[in-house]
Amino acid sequence: MPIATPEVYAEMIDRAKAGKFAYPAVNITSSQTVTAAIQGFAEAESDGIIQVSVGGAEYASGSTVKNRVSGTLALAAYATEVAKNYGVTIALHTDHCVKKNLDSWVRPLLALEAEQVKRGENPTFQSHMFDGSDIPLDENLVIAAELLELSQAARTILEIEVGVVGGEEDGHEAEINEKLYTTAEDGLKTVEALGAGEKGRYLTALTFGNVHGVYKPGAVKLRPSILADIQREVGAKIGKESPFDLVFHGGSGSTAAEIAEAVDNGVIKMNIDTDTQYAFTRPVVGHMFTNYDGVLKIDGEVGNKKAYDPRAWGKLAEAGMAARIVEACQQLRSAGTRIS
Repeated sequence: MPIATPEVYAEMIDRAKAGKFAYPAVNITSSQTVTAAIQGFAEAESDGIIQVSVGGAEYASGSTVKNRVSGTLALAAYATEVAKNYGVTIALHTDHCVKKNLDSWVRPLLALEAEQVKRGENPTFQSHMFDGSDIPLDENLVIAAELLELSQAARTILEIEVGVVGGEEDGHEAEINEKLYTTAEDGLKTVEALGAGEKGRYLTALTFGNVHGVYKPGAVKLRPSILADIQREVGAKIGKESPFDLVFHGGSGSTAAEIAEAVDNGVIKMNIDTDTQYAFTRPVVGHMFTNYDGVLKIDGEVGNKKAYDPRAWGKLAEAGMAARIVEACQQLRSAGTRIS
């Protein structure tokens, strides 16, 4: 199946952790970005993850409608059909659902998927993220425990965030300060609340200075060694080596060395959004500037239909984004590791 089953998604995670590589998790907002993402994974011969944010879901449902559940399901349906042609396995994920959006987004999706499972079907999505970074850790983990139970019924994997990612994501902002660094104590609290797999599998975004968006050099102080420290200290306490399946948020602009160290320390998924947004848009800008007198009807002329046909610049946008995903797969070492 081009879209991962629950069993295949678990296998993807296991293979990444054992092989010291990670999957790019690419945010998508439209059919074009879905195609671009899958094309990029295929060119890199890598399986991968495509994910929908609440803003992306609202946009996909129609910018005047903003039905986040409808938009999410529409993107999943498109991906499910198109992925059949590319020869790689794709996992579907919802990204950064904060507490106030749970009842209008992730909980309805989990309920739909639980019904699918009852009918003997696979769930539409393979994982969902709860972002509790804007509430106290104890409250974060209480909600996460409830969602983990719902995820079990839906045969999906829960992703949580322990710590704070700086910058801005879908209207949620966090300052760049010491709160951006998760501690081993936080990791222990997480295992106490959610277990170490016996209550259901979950992915954990431990923060080590991560910031959403792109900043000038020096503004972001990443410390990937924190991940190794937490894995070691928590693992020693519970008798399990590298207990966390880790996610790297806010990775745009990171150096190759920082990415490599994070993957060595247990990261199996790295979110990519800002860089792929730019890679998609930059070729469109070049096309418009180069063909300004074709895309515009200047001085009473008729323009050039071949220049303003959306397919003309759309293909360039998709190719640009796909190339950036190939680069990500190479940096994360997933290139050439596809299951199929």
